[in-house]
Amino acid sequence: MTATRTDAPPPQLRLPKRRGVELVLLVGAVLISVYGYAAVGLAHDHAIPPDVAGYGAGLGLLALLAHLAVRFRAPHADPLLLPIAVLLNGLGLVLIYRLDLETPKDQAAPTQLIWSTLGVALFIVVVVFLRDHRMLQRYAYLSVAASLVLMIVPIFFPAVNGAKIWIRIGGFSFQPGEFAKILLAVFFAAYLSANRNALAYTGRRIWKLQLPTGRVLGPIVAIWLLSVGVLVLERDLGTSLLFFGLFVIMLYVATGRTGWIAVGLLLAAVGAFAVGSFEPHVHSRVQDWLDPFASIDAGEGPSQLAQSLFAFAAGGMLGTGLGLGHSILIGFAAKSDFILATAGEELGLSGLTAVFLLYALLVARGYRAGLALRDPFGRLLSIGLASILALQVFVIAGGVMGLIPLTGMAMPFLAQGGSSVVTNWIIVALLIRISDLARTPHPDQVKTGDIAPIVEDPS
Repeated sequence: MTATRTDAPPPQLRLPKRRGVELVLLVGAVLISVYGYAAVGLAHDHAIPPDVAGYGAGLGLLALLAHLAVRFRAPHADPLLLPIAVLLNGLGLVLIYRLDLETPKDQAAPTQLIWSTLGVALFIVVVVFLRDHRMLQRYAYLSVAASLVLMIVPIFFPAVNGAKIWIRIGGFSFQPGEFAKILLAVFFAAYLSANRNALAYTGRRIWKLQLPTGRVLGPIVAIWLLSVGVLVLERDLGTSLLFFGLFVIMLYVATGRTGWIAVGLLLAAVGAFAVGSFEPHVHSRVQDWLDPFASIDAGEGPSQLAQSLFAFAAGGMLGTGLGLGHSILIGFAAKSDFILATAGEELGLSGLTAVFLLYALLVARGYRAGLALRDPFGRLLSIGLASILALQVFVIAGGVMGLIPLTGMAMPFLAQGGSSVVTNWIIVALLIRISDLARTPHPDQVKTGDIAPIVEDPS
């Protein structure tokens, strides 16, 4: 008799979770932020700020708590998302503190730190209690209804700096539209994942565009009307561009039809031209964009956009150094809309490029997580959330640099704005949750030893 030997089962593979890499990067992010905080004090007061240790301990504690939440609840999540968010938030606190030194009666850094703490707390809540992002698909229509309410409510409050996007009650204020964009991303992802075939392959073909049936096309037209309505009623060009751009990007990803991008750009251009021509607040911003030095020629002094361009020019390649610029001359929006000008002046083109690369990396990792998912809803949601960050950076940087008209939005994580920083932390938490599922191998893959390419990435 001969004994038969069966093949031994493949060994159980232990996939790298990269939490140690994440922790090291977090330490680096906190140290860079603390160094910037100390550099501002040395440049402005020739002494290290007395609360630098408290600042470093506070930021470090927030980073550690967020890391522990990810380590135990999303162990396979992308290790770059959280460190990038901490570094951008830390740099934002440094820049706001630097501008606070020029405005002793208007201290924004302590309030921004409180909002950042709330943002990290909500980040932890999402990571810990949202077990699967697909649960959000059940609440698609509730999300769109809530987002409509959040966008409509500010219309009944007084305008702030020409735009009706704020709710102010006593000394408390927040911007509901910041939370509405997440809810709209959830609705868009759910609607498009359910109707992507009808949008791509049914209906009448006109030239190179496949127009779907009226039942499917109706929500698309409604979104266009909504974006124009926001622009008209709230006088907010940035929010309108963000909402409509988000939908066009997600529509293209869902259908793969490039014709939708052309249609989206055409509709956005028509709406922006019509409102920019007849709405005084938007029209003034367009005029300032077309000729930013007109006020100087008229003897009225430089406008905010002109001061911003002067700040970028003064920064040159390497910058003037933290605490040594003059971007506070921009005026009341130096800590919010135009904080990027402070970064450009004091960090120079090299530092500004590094900031943009951080945003690009954050967006790219969000796209990567979405492309690695199997379910259409999660793929669209991840790409939509990452696109929100990308669109915000483009719209804000383009306005401050004179590429497009000013919009009045907040630079993600950097600018003063409680609603904005809280919303951005929630976006990062959702991307963490999605990337954890995307990088977690399927049980069959672990059993057979077949590992998806996304897991083999050394980062």
